[in-house]
Amino acid sequence: MGTIFTQIVEGEIPARIVYEDETTVAFLDANPLAPGHTLVIPKEEYERLNDVPDDVATELYATIHRLVPAVEEAVDADASTVAFNNGEEAGQEVPHVHCHIVPRFEGDGGGPIHGIAGEAPDIADDELDDIADEIESRS
Repeated sequence: MGTIFTQIVEGEIPARIVYEDETTVAFLDANPLAPGHTLVIPKEEYERLNDVPDDVATELYATIHRLVPAVEEAVDADASTVAFNNGEEAGQEVPHVHCHIVPRFEGDGGGPIHGIAGEAPDIADDELDDIADEIESRS
């Protein structure tokens, strides 16, 4: 049956599609955080960003890059927050990779991305160095 997003891709569930190509589709979020809140997805189901093949990731980013200014201009937004929730613990509600383009407006009450994780941890410099080394060794 697939995710709700796959059902949208297959035309089983209606959506306000704003862009589509061979690899990606974009549509207005059914539960918008702001006017113009748009989701950009790969047509194929991938649960997490880690699962998306390089060629699909390239196409996905190209679509996001194309749509950010289009969304902002369409609703006369001052800016936008562009984000992925990567995994259930990060707030991903649909297990199908999707990018949120959320138009932002002066005085909208929203905060910066640093506000999503609660209180910032106190991490010592040597631990930061170890973490950086671990990430570098795996990339």
